[in-house]
Amino acid sequence: MAATSLSPLAPASFPDLPAIAGVKLHTATLGIRYKGRPDVLLAELEPGTQVAGVFTTSTTASAAVRWGREALKGGTARAFFVNAGNSVAFTGKAGETFVADKVEAAAKALGCAKSEIFTASTGVIGEPTTANRITDAMDEILANDASWLDAAKAIMTTDTFPKGASATATINGTKVSIAGFTKGSGMIEPNMATMLGFVFTDAALPHSVLQALLSDINNRSFNAITVDSDTSTSDTVLLAATGKAGNSPVADVNDPALVEFKDALETVLRDLAHQIVRDGEGATKFITINVTGAVSEKEAKIAAKAIGNSPLVKTAIAGEDANWGRIVMAVGKCGVTADPNKLTVSIGGIALAKNGERVADYDEGPVEAHIKGQYIDIEVDLGFGDGAATVWTCDLTHGYISINADYRS
Repeated sequence: MAATSLSPLAPASFPDLPAIAGVKLHTATLGIRYKGRPDVLLAELEPGTQVAGVFTTSTTASAAVRWGREALKGGTARAFFVNAGNSVAFTGKAGETFVADKVEAAAKALGCAKSEIFTASTGVIGEPTTANRITDAMDEILANDASWLDAAKAIMTTDTFPKGASATATINGTKVSIAGFTKGSGMIEPNMATMLGFVFTDAALPHSVLQALLSDINNRSFNAITVDSDTSTSDTVLLAATGKAGNSPVADVNDPALVEFKDALETVLRDLAHQIVRDGEGATKFITINVTGAVSEKEAKIAAKAIGNSPLVKTAIAGEDANWGRIVMAVGKCGVTADPNKLTVSIGGIALAKNGERVADYDEGPVEAHIKGQYIDIEVDLGFGDGAATVWTCDLTHGYISINADYRS
């Protein structure tokens, strides 16, 4: 695999995340693929912890994802058990055995039901392996307490920086905390829904409320990003609520007591999603695409994703070329309700095309200046209705090819 340098869009440092009561983090360096760095994470959770999850929609989902979908029906979790370096996807019976052995070892060590162990794996697809190296090290894993930074590093693959975020809120007057971390750099267009995300809160919330919150906010965060239009076999986001904050119970996702918590959770998930885009393989520019005027939110998102996934749009941005015709092309090909005579295209807040042609007084100078920056804004108004959506992506550079041309070496 080609060595990768720190993304130019990386944050200055990993954030200082608050401790979440009822969560213990453990890591180990087992050399599954990477040498001399942690590559296994076990997040140990307080008995009774409620859990929510969203998973890849890929029809070739990994054994770990298939296990997680079933385990989620129980609504509680005692551990998130993750390894980096091998996704163990598309490995047939070997993959199923790998997951089963990890689950059995963790359940035995923690004294809980197997259905309370959630596993995730990330890395190369199609390479069979056994879990022996992991299961034989259970005592070592549980003996090694880890920080948030350690945990975030342990799940990285081609990532150039660890990704974390946190927020606080109140529920019925009680302060609650949220903290989480994620990984992802390439093979990124999560349709849950290669990306993994693990978020923890000390709030007391039932599985049904957690699941409703996560499913809703996921659509405006992880499901609104794309690096290369490829949906991983392993995409997983899990949300655990330990209940240790002691807030009074909330049984309805629409309860006004949850307004502040919803906003805080969306802040964390969106921050983590943005960090994945900022670490897109070979990325040098972060692109925000706002589509308005669609006949529905669904069509607005389709159009925004079409722009964000267009290699021609992404390479133009990489080359700092304000080639707005490629944006028009992307909208026209994606099948949404559109009419060139109603379409308006802007870059950096400057209208370039309107009513079926370039604007009469178009001056490319200010647009070129915007394109030379690291943060690019593209706005498209379809001119038909109130549907709107935002998608975040990055540019497409030679760096992406370099990383992926020899990923397995």
